Amino acid sequence: MALDDLDKAIITHLQTDGRMSYADLGEQIGMSPAATRQRVQRLLDSGMLQVVGVTDPTAMGYPTVAMLGIRVSGDVRETADAVSALDGVIYIVMTSGSFDLLVEVIAEDPGALLDLINDGIRPLPSVDSVESFLYFGIHTHRFGWGVR
Repeated sequence: MALDDLDKAIITHLQTDGRMSYADLGEQIGMSPAATRQRVQRLLDSGMLQVVGVTDPTAMGYPTVAMLGIRVSGDVRETADAVSALDGVIYIVMTSGSFDLLVEVIAEDPGALLDLINDGIRPLPSVDSVESFLYFGIHTHRFGWGVR
């Protein structure tokens, strides 16, 4: 789906305030609330746009956050599916380079992180190795990157 200038404006405004009313959004982009609602719905239906609440894991009771680098032998997609089913896994990307998967995880404490790695991930038959990178803090976390 190609984005036109109105679609880009809608996305930009919703990145700033995802709870903005259709009336306010329409006023910002020069459209009626009904036409704005239709545009937003089209973007949602296409999968181009998703409006969600973003939480801070540490504020939600998960102060232990880490990135795991996983090396896989076998089917990377199947391994990603198996890992994604585990509690505490919040983000997975398939990559090239030293790791086949980068997996972001949250845990209630370091012991729970160890349980996730040792009891949940390492026993998977296609997992060759897991390297963990414990977060000291999140420096930059952007959702408002531009649209082209």
